Amino acid sequence: MKKVILAIMVVCMISSFAKKEITWVAIGDSITYLNDHADETGNRITKGYMTRVKEKLPNIHFINQGHNGWTSGGIAAAIEKLGLVKADVYSVFLGTNDWWQGRPLGSLSDYRDNTGNKTVYGSYRIIVNKLRSLNKDARIILITPMQRVDFVYIKNMKNNAYGSYKEKNGQSLAQFAEAIKLISDFENFKVADLYNESGMALKNLVKFKRLKDPQTGGYKDYGYPEFIGIPFNPETDDYPYPPEAIDVTYDGLHPSDKGYHMIARMLVKIMKKY
Repeated sequence: MKKVILAIMVVCMISSFAKKEITWVAIGDSITYLNDHADETGNRITKGYMTRVKEKLPNIHFINQGHNGWTSGGIAAAIEKLGLVKADVYSVFLGTNDWWQGRPLGSLSDYRDNTGNKTVYGSYRIIVNKLRSLNKDARIILITPMQRVDFVYIKNMKNNAYGSYKEKNGQSLAQFAEAIKLISDFENFKVADLYNESGMALKNLVKFKRLKDPQTGGYKDYGYPEFIGIPFNPETDDYPYPPEAIDVTYDGLHPSDKGYHMIARMLVKIMKKY
């Protein structure tokens, strides 16, 4: 009888220390999407930030709601069609495509007053409303966009964009990061501030960009910021980020394994408390 009681006590103790199973829906753009599509990076990554979080916190089960090229406005417009499910934790990692596409940022009043999908603030209000309708008690984590240098898509070099070292449509990417932080403060959400606190800086996103020297026509490796303004012709030039150029990103925008590790580290710090 004593052995039975002891066994029951042991089981109860183990159960009390067992981590609660947590469902996490990660909403985002291509940086989130690529977690499960390493082949689309030319196999330049092995795993994304969600897989890395789960490796550290095995009780977390994630659902990838990353959508290539989407903005917060695109997510908000399709919010009822995405198949979002009830979860314990939601993360929202958007903003870099909003900036590049020149979407108006708006102001916190657009978020507070739910003015619609015309501004980034308004888009976030629609997204948050939907998440709360699925689970009013869910934890919501907002993730700011990371800094970016000149992006060149590995599968189509005609798809390229300059970095966040200058404004687009009169707006800086830093302003988008600040907006997401202001929403977090307003709602008392946790925020993973990749733009300011991750260590992902313009100077370490790539080791160099390989371009033709305008004087000699020969290829030369230019670090940041030396490569700014040096012409790149996607029709005739080689891909400017060979494997040895990879640092925090592999193409100027999308994280490498190193970059995904940095993102996961910040999220683990938040989510381990859940």
